Amino acid sequence: MTSVSQPGGSSFSTSGPAGRVSGPERAANEDRDAARQPRATIATYPDYLEAQHAVDRLSDSGFPVERVTIIGEDLRLVERVLGRLTVGRAALAGAGTGAWFGLLVGFLLGIFAVSAWWKVMVFAIVAGVVWGAVFGAIAHAMTGGRRDFTSTSTLQAGRYSVQVDPDSAPRARHLLTT
Repeated sequence: MTSVSQPGGSSFSTSGPAGRVSGPERAANEDRDAARQPRATIATYPDYLEAQHAVDRLSDSGFPVERVTIIGEDLRLVERVLGRLTVGRAALAGAGTGAWFGLLVGFLLGIFAVSAWWKVMVFAIVAGVVWGAVFGAIAHAMTGGRRDFTSTSTLQAGRYSVQVDPDSAPRARHLLTT
């Protein structure tokens, strides 16, 4: 068993040979190492689909795509406001969430019901709807009028760069231009 210390004082143990990390830790270390290696930009595109298409073209040409990285640059967070959030809407959203939770609980309890399993399901869903609505309304009321709207957020990039290791760059550029 090997203990590995990380920045910030945390550590984890591995069960492989000394000095070898396995599983998720290994993948994270490989990602960090790849990010530190020098990269050459072979093309830049205004949207992700075009960058993805370029990587597809490289793949179709037999280029080792495990050497390719697509990097989104000039990132911005875009929040689209969908509408006003009232206590009623918060209760309705809570009721929907509660119904799904009640369905899950009802299904799990219904498995063990000898008879009338459907009654267990119905009761669990109704209870989930009621409690979800109550908790949704209370949670919204406790905000005191702050953030009285619903929205969705997306992360958008201004451009996408397709990068490869410097040794592979000439070949990749050639494949994209032909």
